[in-house]
Amino acid sequence: MAAVILGCDTNGLHRWDYGAVVAQVAQSGRFLDRWRVGFCPDILPGTEAWLLVQGGNDAGSGLIGHGSVASEPYQAAAGDDSDASDWFIAVAFDALLPLGEQIRPGTLREAFPGDLWAKANGPSLVTLPPSSWPVLQRLWREYGPTTPDPTEVVAGTFPPGGVSHVQVNRFERDPDARRACLAFHGTSCAACGFSFESAYGEAGTGATAVHHVVPPAMIGSGYQLDPIADLIPLCHNCHAVAHGANPARTVSELRSIMSAAGHVRGEVVTDLALQAQEDARRILGGGKT
Repeated sequence: MAAVILGCDTNGLHRWDYGAVVAQVAQSGRFLDRWRVGFCPDILPGTEAWLLVQGGNDAGSGLIGHGSVASEPYQAAAGDDSDASDWFIAVAFDALLPLGEQIRPGTLREAFPGDLWAKANGPSLVTLPPSSWPVLQRLWREYGPTTPDPTEVVAGTFPPGGVSHVQVNRFERDPDARRACLAFHGTSCAACGFSFESAYGEAGTGATAVHHVVPPAMIGSGYQLDPIADLIPLCHNCHAVAHGANPARTVSELRSIMSAAGHVRGEVVTDLALQAQEDARRILGGGKT
């Protein structure tokens, strides 16, 4: 096993028509492209590849994609516009984050002290030490694209128009932010009131989703998440409907939609919800009641 960083700048992403490529990967699970490395690297097909974008500042930089090397190194063919001395590899990307949601340099520097990322400037390929592999995989699980819902139809078994994808942002995937949100607000859906734990007992524990109330596109680079004010619990049905619009629908809009359809329930503050709020105050207050 081996792993490499593929470095590029934002111009490289724009030449791809990056938004269309992200959509292609989300739908088909794959985008194949050649990658210029400028030299003949000692690399084999199957090598894990991490895409690092380098912008003019931290807001435009970060870890943004994952894939694998799909060919042995090769040189430009006769008649190719590239320099005949250039070397290329084919890379199959299987996961890409939208531009603006990449794993930021600050997070990478905390996980990898030193100059590991400084080496990947411009179109490049840098071999990663084995000690970095599990750390990168952990970061990608926490901040990378969400794992597909196992109840969704697999792309290809239905006409393309019959398959939909729900995008959630990295704040909704942050495990610490999620715990704080649910500790304060409880686990019942803020829109419809559904409780997985009440409906399914122990099997429903942890099934509630959390939703970011502000669209990521409106958040600046210096944004600091407040899990109490910025996140709310939603059941998966309401979460899917919220993200089914751009910008995402608010809780008020969800309740209005359900009210118009005749299916909204009145909100009842249960003893469990009151206890959850009291527990959250104690946690946030450092143990004080």
